Amino acid sequence: MHIKEFWHQLSPDTQQWLIDNPGTMIVPRTVTAIINGETGEGDTVDAHGGTVLTHEDQHFIQERARGRGTASGEEPQFFDSVGPKD
Repeated sequence: MHIKEFWHQLSPDTQQWLIDNPGTMIVPRTVTAIINGETGEGDTVDAHGGTVLTHEDQHFIQERARGRGTASGEEPQFFDSVGPKD
C-alpha cells in the first residue's frame, strides 16, 4: 500500500486513525477493509486481512502526525495485543 498516494482518498476518520497510531506497522483488518473500500485497492492484504506498511508509509504517517502536533519526537511505542480469554 502507498498511503502517501492515497491519502486524499481516505476519509478524515481513516486519516485520523492513522495519525493517532503513527507507530503501527501492520494496519488491522478492519481498518484495512475501510482503506481498501475508500481507495479501491485490495491486493495488499496479508493472510490475516491486515496490511503491512512499508517504511515509506510509516514515515509518511509519522510526519503527518508530527505536523498535526499529535506525535512526539520519541520513537513510536508498540503494544502487544491479546485475544479474549476462552
